[in-house]
Amino acid sequence: MISPAEPRRAAIVGTGLIGGSVGLALRRQGWWVTGVDHDEARAARAAELGALDEVGEVAGADVAVIATPVGAVVDAARAALDAGVPVVTDVGSVKAPITETLADPRFVGGHPMAGSEQEGIEGADPDLFRGATWVLTPDENTAPAAFAIVGGMVRSLGAEVIAVPPAAHDRLVAMVSHVPHLTAATLMSLASERADEHRALLRLAAGGFRDMTRIAAGHPGIWPDICSANGTAIAEVFDDLIAALQRTRDLVAAADRRGLLDALEAARTARVNLPARGVTEGPMAVVRVPVPDRPGVLAEVTTLASELEVNIADIEIAHSAEGEAGVLIVVVPAAASERLVSGLVARAYRPSTTRLDTDES
Repeated sequence: MISPAEPRRAAIVGTGLIGGSVGLALRRQGWWVTGVDHDEARAARAAELGALDEVGEVAGADVAVIATPVGAVVDAARAALDAGVPVVTDVGSVKAPITETLADPRFVGGHPMAGSEQEGIEGADPDLFRGATWVLTPDENTAPAAFAIVGGMVRSLGAEVIAVPPAAHDRLVAMVSHVPHLTAATLMSLASERADEHRALLRLAAGGFRDMTRIAAGHPGIWPDICSANGTAIAEVFDDLIAALQRTRDLVAAADRRGLLDALEAARTARVNLPARGVTEGPMAVVRVPVPDRPGVLAEVTTLASELEVNIADIEIAHSAEGEAGVLIVVVPAAASERLVSGLVARAYRPSTTRLDTDES
């Protein structure tokens, strides 16, 4: 892992809203940040606004963050890996095609669940990720040390890290991000078309309509790549949405007051019970997990923690002298450690746990 005593150097490839925000946040944490962009003027503007210390290539960085459109991530990540960068991550909203193509232990797929109506480097904000969820997608190739470095960097920006397998991430994000955006855009287009016939329509748009369609104001340029890379999952969610809308339509057409009320109550309950955002705090515990030295162990343990809603605050692996096994060491909230231990035992692991003493002076 990167020692706080050593100079930390990051390279940002793509200096738009997300890349610029990462640069601003890392520089505030004391990192030396260089960056490049296919638009040289944009990279120069990023340096002018303080998102970069200087415009420069990725070679020599401790970590490279690829913040290009999804379709350009693989080439940019491969270039950074070929340049000798020891840890590379990205911020794209589609993960499986990228991780499968790269298949490099130094690459850690990532996706910050954060954004802004502002566009480009001018909208960059060092606080953009504070309190947000940042998904990391380790697979059977991911090196534990690389995962730990990226996870520590992300947490330093104020985000909560969760680990999800790449394919599962793509299915989930189709539901909570891709289809909602496309639906909002479609509804906004429908209202706009109707407004040509009824000029007062959009003037009557109340808060609910504006809230629901707000995300349609996002930059459209990224969406062809996203839809191409995650088309199967998006289409499946659209099929489910269309079927659900048809059921609601039928309730309305039949004047089924009871059925409609039940459906709306169920939706209201689900909305009220959405998990609160924010990083878990409080006493911590160390869980030590003896693991075989084989690909995929890191992904298994981190994915289990995510499924059990256990936030991993830190992670590292200690290899045995014989090289046949090791110990995965994870730091988690003490209140959730028993849940993680039980889950690990159920999967034939033999973990032990130690509560960290937070009262030392």
